Amino acid sequence: MRWHKEELVNDGKMRHPADSKAWKHVDNKYGWFAKEAHNIRLGLASDGFNPFGMQNVTYTTWPVILIPYNLPPWLFEKQPYWIMSMLIPGPKSPGMNIDVYLRPLIDELKDLWEKGIDTWDDKVKKNFKLHAILLWTINDFPAYAMLSGWSTKGKFACPYCHKDTDYLWLRFGKKHCYMGHRCFLPSDHPWRMNKMSFNNEVETREAPVPLSGQQVLDQYETFDQVIFGKATSKKRKHDEDKRWHNWRKKSIFFELPYWSSLLIRHNLDVMHIVKNICESTLGTLLETEGKCKDNEKT
Repeated sequence: MRWHKEELVNDGKMRHPADSKAWKHVDNKYGWFAKEAHNIRLGLASDGFNPFGMQNVTYTTWPVILIPYNLPPWLFEKQPYWIMSMLIPGPKSPGMNIDVYLRPLIDELKDLWEKGIDTWDDKVKKNFKLHAILLWTINDFPAYAMLSGWSTKGKFACPYCHKDTDYLWLRFGKKHCYMGHRCFLPSDHPWRMNKMSFNNEVETREAPVPLSGQQVLDQYETFDQVIFGKATSKKRKHDEDKRWHNWRKKSIFFELPYWSSLLIRHNLDVMHIVKNICESTLGTLLETEGKCKDNEKT
């Protein structure tokens, strides 16, 4: 459990979460926590699946898994070292009500951060006070919305770009399309001036700045919070205060004392992105039935 501090090679390369800016940000801000190598850094991953494997059954199961990052990368990425904190079964996805199920876990994480727990170190033969911190969550895009409270649909679907999301409504496809990716390129990149290959426009904007934790908390104050357990109408009210954000609830993770100060709070699952985009791209190029995105509407 002390590998991240005693055996990590600091050569400027990214091999472990301890090499990331988010990890080092925690070390700088909470020196008392970083001083004790035993203190655990956790990641939370969750996704829903149909345990019966039948298309006509809506029953879902949501495992909530904690991953201890203190271990070396060849261990913490292995399933035997994951912690199954809870299992959420039900006839349908918990949706925004997932915070109700997460309540016991959040309470335990708060205790582990503030009070700690007496733990025995067999190597040095003495007790010590163990603390833990949740660094981030890891999800696909729909689960991202459930845990963060930011809806990943509509005009402002991107939680990173928030109100600066560059969206385009496809009149015939009946979907939003997001074309503003060139703003993340260096200012002198040739693609910024390339009109023909993109949307026939020159890109001169700078990359959007993500919301800080305090900005998120300030935005929470601008709308009424949801009442968990009550069904809400699917028709959204187009109020004035909902034209510049996509929040649907205040995330329960902000009850953690350190959550608003973290550099990164939510991560996207690379496996889902690579698999889905690769399948869609190859399916469209090869005109694979059921996978092709090129049809009359698009």
